[in-house]
Amino acid sequence: MTAIEPGAAAIPLDPEEARRVRAARLERIGKWVLPLVIMIVAIWLWDRICVWNEIPRYILPRPGEVLATLYTDAGLLFGSLLVTLRITFLGLALAVAGGVGLAVLFAQSKWVEMSFFPFAVILQVTPIVAVFPLINIYVDNQTAKLLLCAWIVAFFPILSNTTLGLNSVDRNLIDLFKLNGATRWQQLWHLRLPAAMPYFLGGLKIAGGLSLIGAVVAEFVAGSTGQSSGLASRIIEAGYRLNAPRLFAALILISFTGIVIFLVLSLASHLILRRWHESALKQER
Repeated sequence: MTAIEPGAAAIPLDPEEARRVRAARLERIGKWVLPLVIMIVAIWLWDRICVWNEIPRYILPRPGEVLATLYTDAGLLFGSLLVTLRITFLGLALAVAGGVGLAVLFAQSKWVEMSFFPFAVILQVTPIVAVFPLINIYVDNQTAKLLLCAWIVAFFPILSNTTLGLNSVDRNLIDLFKLNGATRWQQLWHLRLPAAMPYFLGGLKIAGGLSLIGAVVAEFVAGSTGQSSGLASRIIEAGYRLNAPRLFAALILISFTGIVIFLVLSLASHLILRRWHESALKQER
């Protein structure tokens, strides 16, 4: 194997370097091909198990039946998906606003952090299904109930990661800012917030999936029904009616939505960090 540079003769690669080049090429191909092959095999096995064991469709539908249901019930399912996504993104937006705002407050005062951070931990470790009965008593609006649940689940990763980032600034840089007479606001805006950006984006990727989970779980425990209800209600309804194809179609839609949210937030993180942060610069090589 040879490496050819513009304007230069072909330079043969030594065996070890050639092996690394081949391994890197195979890894790039395998990263996409292997998951696709495994997924196709898994779907084929799913279909064959249904056929070989003659499993009724109301217990385990074949993949083709699920796809057909996803197409025929698209209006109902995607309408419910929009309801769930509205709660998801509103909850995420509130989590970002509250988490970043409180993290900045924590970074400005250790006393405030020591006083209020334990309450954030309590919100995180308490299961939302245990908190919802209280929310159900004190909040009348159904949308507000669901939104509050999504916010509670997504809030802590934003708060904890951003707080960690704001407190992880190089002390030498802080001393340099102080020597040059920088105010607290200037330190925050020009030093602490840029340093905390990778931590915040990492928390945002976690919170994006958690906000979807929070919205779906809230719909389950709320038991909301009707045309304007979310995907969780469609799953409950399909389960009661033994409509397994629609149940599986709704589950696939929720899973695919979570994957898309994670990929979009990962792409946004990469685009923001790629020109200056080490974690993204390594991916550019």
